[in-house]
Amino acid sequence: MHAYLLLALAAFAAGVLNAIAGGGSFLTFPALVFTGVPPIVANATSALAVSPGYLGGTLGFRRELRDLPPARLRRETLLASIGGVVGALLLLVTPASVFAGIVPWLLLFATVLFAAGPLIANRVGARQGAKARWRDPGLFAVSIYGGYFNGGLGILLMALYTLAGESRINTMNALKNLNSLVLSWLSVAAFVVAGAIAWKQGVLMMVAATLGGFVGAHGARRLPAAWIRAVVIATGAIMSVVFFARG
Repeated sequence: MHAYLLLALAAFAAGVLNAIAGGGSFLTFPALVFTGVPPIVANATSALAVSPGYLGGTLGFRRELRDLPPARLRRETLLASIGGVVGALLLLVTPASVFAGIVPWLLLFATVLFAAGPLIANRVGARQGAKARWRDPGLFAVSIYGGYFNGGLGILLMALYTLAGESRINTMNALKNLNSLVLSWLSVAAFVVAGAIAWKQGVLMMVAATLGGFVGAHGARRLPAAWIRAVVIATGAIMSVVFFARG
């Protein structure tokens, strides 16, 4: 009972964190390993556990999504879908150690990018069109990353939207959750086919993460934008340190 309570609390907190800043898998994965789940199965089950949290976050930001052009939403979800599938296929054919070596640098780069995002976005181009050129290819690349390795996905998406010139923090969060939902569910499907899921723990954590995502989305809307940016930057910095420490 203590183990399942720990898993439920970790998943709920991960759902909240993913809705606000990203990085929830760094709560669910250690919790699964701590309770005795083998690391490879823990990684797959962690991806399953946090994926419904994106649904809760997306529902929580549905007002912001309704205000966006439908054509943009269709284009971005298509890019996220394709990128997620490509990333999942790469995961199945590429040794994880190859990618693990560059993960700390990617997380650190994304955190610095997000922190300096407003300044960089103003200098990328004088017109919105110049900034928008980064959006689609950047989303596709980040979606491949997310399909292959979910850690830090929210940080990268927030950094991408900042560079693309999006200044509304709640809109960035809404798009981050929607595209994370699409690509993560497709990558999780690959884990299911491969039989690498601990279902008893995974189903419990899915429910808890969904509730956490919904709570986190509403909390993010009530928090000042500066506070949310600080959470994102702090989360990215902590994740970078953890990955560098793990080697």
